[in-house]
Amino acid sequence: MQSPEEYMLPCLNKKFFGIECMGCGMQRSGLLVIKGEFVDAFYMYPAIYTLILLFGFIALNTFKNYKYGHKTILILAVLNAVIIIGSFIIKTFLIN
Repeated sequence: MQSPEEYMLPCLNKKFFGIECMGCGMQRSGLLVIKGEFVDAFYMYPAIYTLILLFGFIALNTFKNYKYGHKTILILAVLNAVIIIGSFIIKTFLIN
């Protein structure tokens, strides 16, 4: 039986340019969440839990319109953007 890692998409940015993109680690982090390795998932991709929260709330808001649903979605989207960009800057420029 093949492992799920064999079906993951490669990062073309890393393959062609040699630097990771802002989404690098998201697939592996999602798999780690499914496996129950929550701390490792966070270290792999820090925005994984806020992304799960964002998409979960979007799905919930699709079926039941909350009073401040759009505002909540906007706040979560901005929070995710800040975390993704911040972790990319830290990983790319400060750690190496």
